[in-house]
Amino acid sequence: MPTSSAEFDRHMMDIAVRMARRGLGTTAPNPSVGAIVVDEGTGEVIARGWTQPGGRPHAEKEALRRAGERARGRTMYLTLEPCAHTGRLPTCADAMVMAGLKRVVCAIPDPNPIVSGRGFAQLSDAGIKVEIGVQADEARLVTLGHILAQTAQRPFVQLKMALDAGHAVAAGNGAPVWVTSPEARAYAHLLRAEADAILVGAGTVLADDPALTSRLPGLTDRSPRRIIVDGSLRTPATAKVYSAADTLPEARFRQVWLATRADEAHLAASPHATNRDHVTFDSHPEGPSRIGLATLLARLARNGVTRLLVEGGPEMWAAFLAAGLVDEAIVAVSPVKSSGPTIPVAGPDLEQHFAAHRLVCVARRMAGPDTLHVFRRESE
Repeated sequence: MPTSSAEFDRHMMDIAVRMARRGLGTTAPNPSVGAIVVDEGTGEVIARGWTQPGGRPHAEKEALRRAGERARGRTMYLTLEPCAHTGRLPTCADAMVMAGLKRVVCAIPDPNPIVSGRGFAQLSDAGIKVEIGVQADEARLVTLGHILAQTAQRPFVQLKMALDAGHAVAAGNGAPVWVTSPEARAYAHLLRAEADAILVGAGTVLADDPALTSRLPGLTDRSPRRIIVDGSLRTPATAKVYSAADTLPEARFRQVWLATRADEAHLAASPHATNRDHVTFDSHPEGPSRIGLATLLARLARNGVTRLLVEGGPEMWAAFLAAGLVDEAIVAVSPVKSSGPTIPVAGPDLEQHFAAHRLVCVARRMAGPDTLHVFRRESE
């Protein structure tokens, strides 16, 4: 058990952050928030809540619903400032006041200008003790997609790479060529489930013909939207990314967006332009330039994407890194070299490669025989 009130608060906020992670990939454009109701006298976690699929109910209301009358006089730990702007329903701040909470411990304020500061003020005005900043870094990381959508008008960008021992990728020929283990690939599918959208270049589609779905047991209904950067409409209508999308349970998850520079005549001739499950997403990316990718990310943010997973290939990774638009990179490195032809991605010093793009290694862990390196932007 924690030995001090500050340690107790950190411990409880860690639980709330874990609750927030449960909703990643399911709540956009709303943030995924975690909330727990706690009896500080006994240390009991009375109820847990997290933002529900589609963005509602919010975590606070979900936790209060589960706690019922037991919430009165208790403490809520919350990863993000509660909403207080008026709408069709009572706000979360309203619900927290009506529930009779005694104390609210919140990790970070909401940068959304229609919320920022108002939620805390409403709680304080009602006599609820409010404390802010506990485990702020941890909560900020899990909420970074929402924060960047509000402050930079773009989603959180996460690169996922799978490299052999020589820091290269296998050259595909129309089918996937795996260089990492089943364990590392399973983790990659978890990253897909936590993303709002997944992006690849047309070259990756032609080389590997990926389905780009999440195929972990229990998470097959959490496949993100697929985005193909395809400036000249090379993606064939027979690509697996389309046929796999047809098997997904909800129409919004079946969408395949094409980011293309093609003119209207080009689009009209495309077999994808009239497919009812596909959306032609003409955001005019200008090759690997910063302006083109920034334009694409801004368009994605306006369409509700807060967390973007960039899976490939090497040209796309390099473009995002060169543009300074990568917030986190997850790099799985195999202990063996590929036997067939490869495409170099990084030099012998992986940390130096990412340091050149202001990304530092913050964690390493094993996935089967492979090593997972986590690189994160220095300012984050």
